[in-house]
Amino acid sequence: MGGEKTKRVVFVTVGTTCFDALVKAVDSETLQKELLAKGYTHLLIQMGRGSYLPTKSEGDCTLAVDYFTFSSSIADHIKSASLIISHAGSGSIFETLQLGKPLIVVVNEDLMDNHQSELGEELANRKHLYCASPQTLLQTIVDMDLNALVSYSP
Repeated sequence: MGGEKTKRVVFVTVGTTCFDALVKAVDSETLQKELLAKGYTHLLIQMGRGSYLPTKSEGDCTLAVDYFTFSSSIADHIKSASLIISHAGSGSIFETLQLGKPLIVVVNEDLMDNHQSELGEELANRKHLYCASPQTLLQTIVDMDLNALVSYSP
């Protein structure tokens, strides 16, 4: 048996909007080291209309990092990922939960009408997902126990 590590992808999606604060948060070396320590091997970022470009990495002794703006098959990325970090749009939340994937919802605090945070917080209270802000995302990843999440059934 070779020393091949199982590919474990963290998929980050910001949807169709600009959410540079989330992209910057996952581009942090400290956050990436924490994901690596938790056994993840790849970070794939869907950055939407944002202008901030994350740093790509091949991932020899670090997390492999890549990004793109838009995709017609976000569901395929979600299906192949081991962990999803998503904006708080209801479509992305429910699509991820229905696929049975662990989810951290990151609320875009720059949006005027922050109804998205209510949905994320309610589902977090029911233990279907974790809810964070760009500022608390690292600590959420440090503290998360994916085994404590409860499957969502509509």
